[in-house]
Amino acid sequence: MHSKDPTPPVLTDSLKLERSLARLLRYGTWLASFVITVGLVLASVSPAGMRVTAAGIGLLILLPVSRVVLMLIAFLRDRDYRLALAAVLVLGIIFAGLILGSRTAASVGG
Repeated sequence: MHSKDPTPPVLTDSLKLERSLARLLRYGTWLASFVITVGLVLASVSPAGMRVTAAGIGLLILLPVSRVVLMLIAFLRDRDYRLALAAVLVLGIIFAGLILGSRTAASVGG
């Protein structure tokens, strides 16, 4: 007979981070999909529904950014400053692209 160990497995910090990231992406995707669906349904009735759809798309776009922010917090908590710096650099690149894209779109749009 095999006896089962009654103590639950200990979650390492790495496993906790992976689970947190998985939850963030899973529920974030569901929320964004729900908002997009509601927006599309509303858009069939009123043009204002497209704003709700755009908000859902914005939520979907923010998911990778929120993932990097969550990782940055975890790296800082673990005092892993090299990986925290890498996360800060990734966020800086994302925000620089956002600013440049906004300025480019504004100059092209008139």
